[in-house]
Amino acid sequence: MSEAHVVIGLSAVIVAVTEDAPFVLMTREGDVTGLPFGPFDPAGDRTLELSLRGWVKEQTDFDIGYVEQLYTFGDRGRELAVHEDAPERLISISYLALTPTRAALDRPGARWRSWYDFFPWEDWRDGRPGVIDETIAPKLKAWAEGGEKDLITQRRARIRLAFALDGAVWNEERALDRYELLYEAGLAPEAARDRARFEGKPATAPKPIAGLGEPLASDHRRILATAISRLRAKIKYRPVIFELAPELFTLLHLQRLVESIAGLELHKQNFRRLLDRTGLVEGSGEFDTSAGGRPAELFRCRKELLSERPVGGVHVPAPRGD
Repeated sequence: MSEAHVVIGLSAVIVAVTEDAPFVLMTREGDVTGLPFGPFDPAGDRTLELSLRGWVKEQTDFDIGYVEQLYTFGDRGRELAVHEDAPERLISISYLALTPTRAALDRPGARWRSWYDFFPWEDWRDGRPGVIDETIAPKLKAWAEGGEKDLITQRRARIRLAFALDGAVWNEERALDRYELLYEAGLAPEAARDRARFEGKPATAPKPIAGLGEPLASDHRRILATAISRLRAKIKYRPVIFELAPELFTLLHLQRLVESIAGLELHKQNFRRLLDRTGLVEGSGEFDTSAGGRPAELFRCRKELLSERPVGGVHVPAPRGD
């Protein structure tokens, strides 16, 4: 059995949401953009989470709040593929962290970036993104035709379901499936870089492909796609949206935050009716007068319910048709 130098790394997807977009904390080293990432020291670090919190603070000067473990990644070739001194094998344990505000960042290279910069096809709030039918679908369909008959059939089905082609319904939770399809087809620029590393050839930083999102360091776009899928699903069955909302909010603002995450435009009356059924929000007796016109009532999350009984999330109704 061959011996390999194995390193355990921790990566963090730190999300803050506005009505415009979900923003993710990114770091930049040279020409490479990536998620906050740091090593885990088995001898010196007491827990994985404390290690994560420590070096995130060091890299970004930002204290993270809500944290949950996301996934463990360890595919050979999809590691620190842009560094000459990368270990033979990197096991990356990723975390999802949520914060209600985009904290000011004092460290060089630390920035908040919209996750739609990296996955532009995931934002359907203004309708079906043109890049799907103009660029993605033709390229994927051409790729699908290579191989045996059974493989062609399988690929066609995957493409249809992932990107809502030929009458299939868009499922916003399948963000990771869509990225993996693009990666497998060689349409994600990280794929060529990783293939070179796997074959022992020099690996250079990937260049963006028009319309297909900005590439990231290492396996970080795959990790980010996993976080998008997780959060889009989780807001439906756990009240995590309130980790991303201010203490007081209008119902319209809360709807816009959910739409921002889901990448979908929701029906106002349906959203409010389904929100009322949860019993999660209550009026504060205060009003928002900042927008002019009729003041909107401010609501708060009934956080005492979270400790009294299991509480579901905010149901995401079917998107409103064009």
